[in-house]
Amino acid sequence: MQGKKIILIVDETGDRKKGNKTDYTARQYLGNVGKIDQGIVSVNVYGVYQNITFPLMTKIYKPKSRLKVGDKYKTKTAIAGEMVRELKELGLEIEIVLADSLYGESSSFLEVLEELKLEYVVSIRKNHGVWMGANERVRANKWCKFTRTFRDGKRETRYIREIIYGKKRRITYWEMTTDTENLPKNSTSFVRTNCQGNLKKRLGDLYGQRTWVEYGFRQCKQELGWKDYRLTKIESIEKWWGLINSVYTMVSLQTKPLRELLFSEEEKKEEIEEKEQINSWKTSLKKIMMMIEPLVLFWLITPWLKMVNSSGLLEGLNNLLSITHGSKLYFPIG
Repeated sequence: MQGKKIILIVDETGDRKKGNKTDYTARQYLGNVGKIDQGIVSVNVYGVYQNITFPLMTKIYKPKSRLKVGDKYKTKTAIAGEMVRELKELGLEIEIVLADSLYGESSSFLEVLEELKLEYVVSIRKNHGVWMGANERVRANKWCKFTRTFRDGKRETRYIREIIYGKKRRITYWEMTTDTENLPKNSTSFVRTNCQGNLKKRLGDLYGQRTWVEYGFRQCKQELGWKDYRLTKIESIEKWWGLINSVYTMVSLQTKPLRELLFSEEEKKEEIEEKEQINSWKTSLKKIMMMIEPLVLFWLITPWLKMVNSSGLLEGLNNLLSITHGSKLYFPIG
């Protein structure tokens, strides 16, 4: 990343798995399903740079009921804390950490972030408790209007107010919504943060980003077949997830923001002259698929071409492949 700061997002992913033959499957809450079911869960940390996501680390969650000899039970929040610490030790420049209420309600996870001197914005439950003095009370400031800017440039009016527990603290608490009268459940959020300064606009955009990034991350994994495996041993499953994350990263590297990090000054000038600018992960995936498909089809019909001896068709297909391979793909070296 060449010293560029990224947003770090912590999330867990759960997928249905029938039976108990697959390692570490159990009845547990599955985020993708939204309820308790039989399945397998992983804790994921991924980065965001200029609206482009890329995976950083994935670790399996091992339920108490399925521990093997030599395993040590760790909560999801403990696993997440270890991952953030490891990424920080690798020298990654982290602008801020975003997470949902599972991590926002975990004092041990937040202590890790404080120890690493990282800023965070995390979701909390509506009934979140804070220690206060006997004569102190909870008060809510007036609603302030702000404009939420989405990734596609679209803007929407939102409202935010600070919730003060007794007295002003270094850690602040906020409520955000689209409707101050009805406070709709699906568009009202409670967050806590250790960020300082004028936070109203910044918090709204940051926390809103967590929501769409998590949704987009799940969509990308579905495109690549994250759960489409017939494996039972965790070593094999982790290799599969590693392949998916590698492809995910490869696709992300084709987008304009990440490609620019790999360019020399001369290559940057060439990039500006290109007609097609890839600014989204989905567009990048489509381009790669369009480049691969002609080659796959060519090898599928090669035996038939040899049999009918059609030199004209073979020449035309070779020209098509040459044009396809003229497109630029960028991969990290080393």
